[in-house]
Amino acid sequence: MDTSALLKKYNVAAPRYTSYPTVPYWDNENFNGKDWLSTVTKSYATYKKEGISLYIHLPFCESLCTYCGCNTRITKNHAVEIPYVLAVLSEWGMYVKALGEKPKLKELHLGGGTPTFFSAENLGLLINGILQNSTLAPDAEFSFEAHPANTTSEHLTTLYSLGFKRLSLGIQDFDPKVQFLINRFQTPEQVALVTEKAREIGYTSVNFDLIYGLPGQTISGLSATIKEVIALQPDRIAFYSYAHVPWLKPGQRHYTEKDIPTGDEKFALYQLGRQLLDGAGYKDVGMDHFALKSDSLFKAITEQRLHRNFMGYTNQHTHLLIGLGVSSISDSWTAFAQNPKTVEAYLDKIEQGILPVEKGHLLTGEDLEVRKHILNIMCRENTMYNEGIPEQVYGRLLPLLRDKLIWVTEKEIRITTRGKSFLRNICMAFDEKLWLKQPKTQLFSSSI
Repeated sequence: MDTSALLKKYNVAAPRYTSYPTVPYWDNENFNGKDWLSTVTKSYATYKKEGISLYIHLPFCESLCTYCGCNTRITKNHAVEIPYVLAVLSEWGMYVKALGEKPKLKELHLGGGTPTFFSAENLGLLINGILQNSTLAPDAEFSFEAHPANTTSEHLTTLYSLGFKRLSLGIQDFDPKVQFLINRFQTPEQVALVTEKAREIGYTSVNFDLIYGLPGQTISGLSATIKEVIALQPDRIAFYSYAHVPWLKPGQRHYTEKDIPTGDEKFALYQLGRQLLDGAGYKDVGMDHFALKSDSLFKAITEQRLHRNFMGYTNQHTHLLIGLGVSSISDSWTAFAQNPKTVEAYLDKIEQGILPVEKGHLLTGEDLEVRKHILNIMCRENTMYNEGIPEQVYGRLLPLLRDKLIWVTEKEIRITTRGKSFLRNICMAFDEKLWLKQPKTQLFSSSI
């Protein structure tokens, strides 16, 4: 079967597997904040020598990008910055108190929303507050997401002085028609200016986000965008599929399904992108992610150190990830927890002095076993069973085996070169909760 036929066959709704179990299958009824905090302290006691990861969600944006599936709050009122920063620092203080000491920080990532919505001064206030209640691991890595149109030299300089060496810029597409439909505007010149300034300051890794399947997107337009991107030589590129979920994100109704590439048209966009990136020296390091050989992400996969969590792929591995801010998700390795999804509910809990955890899941032994295999597939492209592949898993793998997406022995599953484009589909074979309870409505975006 040729690649186009495989893409059609496996283009089904599938989780992105930033966790297992995936959020729709969390057992929220048997979860509470007290149990969650208990798993955090136990995880910290066990793994504190390796350090912890910290994700901070900064939800504010001045305008709505209609394609966006992230948790955002649209406002031009920058008076929201200080109260939100103070709330996040209060939440961090609650965790530090529970841990009983200043934890060692190995990873810190600012996501959004638009982190550069905040002034450089207020971002400095936030990060200094975090650092005052932590110690730094020698190999700590700090990164942030930024909008090319509002990222200033002051942002770059301030964050660099606080330890940030990695930067991720949301590009999506340079085609004016696409930018109009998704209400996201930045020029190649703006992107070049931010990229060059960041490198001049000393940033060691720059990532660009690109999306295929956007409304109004064409082969010629995407080709021009990727060629502009390649000329700037970002160290990493995230090239991922647009997720059309208007029942969750009403902003996506700014355009109609007629505007969105589907079928052969979308597959052609995907194949074009991969071919251009491969030809420019970008190596496939995992689902939707490409990197130059000089980048730490590529080195991590070649050295079998790649890890995946709610922040995506990372070359650092920690068992404890704490998420701060509205809608943030935390992972203690034996449990997940998510904060309230609205700014008001989040701030209300902080004002009451309550750890702002709204829902979560305590992992069972079976969950941990399945999670291990999914992480192995996502990060190492193989996994091994000590007692042999379970019969039900093997049965689900058979179609993938026939299509030469995987290679299987009695105990091992290995991804083939062809199979690297179908990681989400392969991971579904291990997802016991998904097979036990098939969704009656579409919960996930399409895999291709």
